[in-house]
Amino acid sequence: MKLLVVLTGPTGVGKTRLSLKLASTLDSPVISCDSRQMYREMRIGTAAPDPEELEATAHFFIANLSVHDYYNAARFETEALALMDRLFKTKDILLMTGGSMLYIDALCFGIDDMPDVDPQLRKELEETLKEKGLSELLGQLKVLDPEYYHTVDKRNHKRVLHALEICLMTGKAFSTFHRNTPKERNFDILKICLNRDRTELYRQIDQRVLLMVQQGLVEEAKKLYPYKGLNALNTVGYQELFAHFEGKCSLEDAIRQIQFNTHKYARKQLTWFRKDKDYHWFHPDEEQDILNLIQSYRKN
Repeated sequence: MKLLVVLTGPTGVGKTRLSLKLASTLDSPVISCDSRQMYREMRIGTAAPDPEELEATAHFFIANLSVHDYYNAARFETEALALMDRLFKTKDILLMTGGSMLYIDALCFGIDDMPDVDPQLRKELEETLKEKGLSELLGQLKVLDPEYYHTVDKRNHKRVLHALEICLMTGKAFSTFHRNTPKERNFDILKICLNRDRTELYRQIDQRVLLMVQQGLVEEAKKLYPYKGLNALNTVGYQELFAHFEGKCSLEDAIRQIQFNTHKYARKQLTWFRKDKDYHWFHPDEEQDILNLIQSYRKN
């Protein structure tokens, strides 16, 4: 049976460095499952692999989209499976790495196909949100999909918007698209999650944010500011700088806010990964232990 190794963990933990070493040892390309590193205009703010790393090891789903492109987890599932089907013809083991929780679950468990969102409908709902507030959208969602209404994070306007879009476009409740039974895959999956001591992780994150600034994050964000409303840019590292450009905070405060929000996102990722009991947990420095696990898994 072919084997997919999933290497994940919170942002800033050290996935990229280790993935390059593992890819070399396992003779595998790197399949990225980072939903933001796909956007070519966001290289610095997403800590995408640098040109030398991309040249040293074949990567997929890196800088393959523009921020103007619409993309979702369902499309990733379809495209990643098609890619893996081709790669498995010459490889017995493949490595996938990244920290986008929904993309990992889409590939491992499968999700029901959802239609691409109609831009006009999204625009209309965003106008409603702006004019009447989130409570108006929640009221519509309660009528169209009471089941999802009772479980959705009612402060997360993006999730409410998306669920309402699907309800209105398909005439079906958004909750009916949630798959309870995982899809069968024709390959084995070994899940590995990296983690560090909380203090150590936060220190790594803070240092990486400062490095991004040195590498030109502010200039990158300035170029993207005219498109700040795009979904791709609704992410940590850019929203804080957009607020700075609008005079809402100093650059120093924006940088501190990026660090704080990245800590928060890392905690969210860890909470998500801990719910899946199939993960094997390691410190990023335990490279040999991880390789031993992969080899033992293949033997079994």
